[in-house]
Amino acid sequence: MQKITPCLWFDSNAEEAVNFYASVFKKSKIGKISRYGEEGYEIHGKPAGTVLTVEFELNGQTFTALNGGPVFKFNEAISFQVSCKSQKEVDYYWEKLSEGGEKGQCGWLKDKYGVSWQIVPTVLGEMLQDKVTKKSERVMKALLQMKKLDIKKLKQAYAQQ
Repeated sequence: MQKITPCLWFDSNAEEAVNFYASVFKKSKIGKISRYGEEGYEIHGKPAGTVLTVEFELNGQTFTALNGGPVFKFNEAISFQVSCKSQKEVDYYWEKLSEGGEKGQCGWLKDKYGVSWQIVPTVLGEMLQDKVTKKSERVMKALLQMKKLDIKKLKQAYAQQ
């Protein structure tokens, strides 16, 4: 069992969002769904039977989605990084997760529910942590010019003399 489980607060579309995420990530599971009862209506305002929480898993990571109402909104202070081994994988997650959302800089995007994601090639960390500072600086300069990250261009910047 995972010790820390991120809980994503949605207004009223948690189940819809979970179904979307499960369609994007091949290794996903939708688990237990709890529903609001009649008790506490004066506080939560949700009709009995409305989805309260949905447990789900994406690539082995457990999450909970909560329909908590319009009180809180997602922002970029929290994001989920998706590590990608190939450009094909970067392209796939970039297109799928940004559909109906916003494409940002440096591999960041917001999905249609407002959740922030970073689509990152695994090779990027190795290049940015290189002991040869000039190499990592060239990679950073290339990265800062990109929206969706391009592994080939990052590698070219890294290999440059």
